[in-house]
Amino acid sequence: MKTNIFSENAKIDNLHLPGKAQAATDSCFMEKELWNGKRYYSIDSCLKRMFGEKVYRLALNGGMTCPNRDGTLGTGGCIFCSAAGSGDFAQHKETSIARQLAAAKEQIRSKRNCRKFIAYFQAYTNTYAPTDYLRKIFTEAIMDSDVVILSIATRPDCLSPEILELLTELNQIKPVWIELGLQTIHPQTSRFIRSGFTLTCFHEAVTALCERRIPVIVHVILGLPGESRKQMLETVRHVGNLNVFGIKLQLLHILSDTDLGALYQENPFRLLTQDEYCELVTDCLERLPKEITIHRLTGDGPKDLLIAPLWSSAKRRVLNQIEQTLKKRNTWQGKYYECTEFRQTT
Repeated sequence: MKTNIFSENAKIDNLHLPGKAQAATDSCFMEKELWNGKRYYSIDSCLKRMFGEKVYRLALNGGMTCPNRDGTLGTGGCIFCSAAGSGDFAQHKETSIARQLAAAKEQIRSKRNCRKFIAYFQAYTNTYAPTDYLRKIFTEAIMDSDVVILSIATRPDCLSPEILELLTELNQIKPVWIELGLQTIHPQTSRFIRSGFTLTCFHEAVTALCERRIPVIVHVILGLPGESRKQMLETVRHVGNLNVFGIKLQLLHILSDTDLGALYQENPFRLLTQDEYCELVTDCLERLPKEITIHRLTGDGPKDLLIAPLWSSAKRRVLNQIEQTLKKRNTWQGKYYECTEFRQTT
């Protein structure tokens, strides 16, 4: 049986239901008790159970780059990635981590009454730097009294033994989450988007993190050029059969300062409609195990950069439609999940 990997100091190992329980009975329980009335296990529900209140994410910038940009693997980055390294909403890299945290907290608190935060290193590859530098900035973030989780977005090929040891140390202070950008399991698509790493490399990274009880969140893009519904669901099923904590389902955005944007403007290709996307996300949720936390169901790219699909800018409307699609189909996360056990981590 799969087990969830959590930091011991998070004290939430027993909050998840078995993945093989009867669908109808468990759905009723989870909707009322565990999922806060939703038909999927949102990260918001998980965090409220962990900390007793809503926890807000603070997007930080560690001032790093990426091996796909500095010439180690390439210079153009992934084909969809913006000049900000997918950190368009993060704080400015020239500002200290302490000041970034203070500014981000002030911005959120001006709109909401909030006390607990996730320090989220988002822009570029956030383990692509000397270990001493990473220790400095990660420690500065995790020791902030309002920060309850340190979340780090990175690549699977940028987790050296020294960095894994650092993450293990930090995970003894407060929970540390690692977000890995998989996007797809299909080699042809991976080459097209210029990911620069193999599926084997990704598996090795997940295994190494799970062995150290560091929760893994996997980022998947839906709607990549040339991929069929079947291929996208294969990627989601694959992630569902790994021993990971969470998944982000991200709609493909075409942004103006990317190579993908230039390609689209030169020769437009078909993108998912809003209806198609909401149906697809519902299909994905049905095929994911019930214990995996859902960290994202769509996304809202910077409006000043977004070329297409324009409907994605109305994020709340898209989320509402996904909720309505789940209800209309009388379905929920895990309804059709089947563990193939083709790839288990320990």
